[in-house]
Amino acid sequence: MLRHFLLFALLATGSLRADLKPDPLYESRAEHDPNGTGLFFMQREIAHVMGHQAWQWLERPEREEEEGTDRLLEALQLKPGEAVADIGAGSGYFSWRMARLVGESGRIFAVEIQQEMLDLLMKNMARRRVEKIVEPILGTITDPKLKAASCDVMLMVDVYHEFDHPYEMIANMIPALKPGGRLVFVEFRQEDPQVAIKLVHKMSEAQVKKEMSIHPGIEFVQTIGTLPQQHIVVFRKK
Repeated sequence: MLRHFLLFALLATGSLRADLKPDPLYESRAEHDPNGTGLFFMQREIAHVMGHQAWQWLERPEREEEEGTDRLLEALQLKPGEAVADIGAGSGYFSWRMARLVGESGRIFAVEIQQEMLDLLMKNMARRRVEKIVEPILGTITDPKLKAASCDVMLMVDVYHEFDHPYEMIANMIPALKPGGRLVFVEFRQEDPQVAIKLVHKMSEAQVKKEMSIHPGIEFVQTIGTLPQQHIVVFRKK
């Protein structure tokens, strides 16, 4: 009921375009993956959000080798002075690394919906001495709370598939991108059976494109396949 109320409120204020929204927008199913929420968006089951208690998994020593995180940073081609939103920043694994790339003239907006995670993140930023570059932002499940035209890049690493309200969230993210700004999805490849991740925590390239096709403000740019288990799917604000 709350989900439908939020949708109607967004439509009434003009935040969403009724002519492009899927019908139904969300669908509940009694039979579903036990690792999912039972709520489906455009035929994809939404996964449960990882709680702040599991932050150590984000910081595991083997992550760099398993996911090729250094290659992801290279693929982003961040420049000094850029403003980057780390959506679902978690413990800040990428936030401090990106802060060093954009430098003191740049800005990293670390967006989380859990205050506990933001508290942990800022402790990590202070330890890395980048706390003046990284700004913590407590968003909501429908809105990242970013200022209009404030970001050159928005990065989502293994996050989008957990959005409770993917349609509303992306609709509220796009205005925060500068014209030509990039929206970057990093998701474990559903197409590859060798990727040993639970099904609801994987997404195919086709599904990402399908879900973004209903947002007229962005266009597909490219898919980068340099990572060992994930693909990088890039869109640009028109």
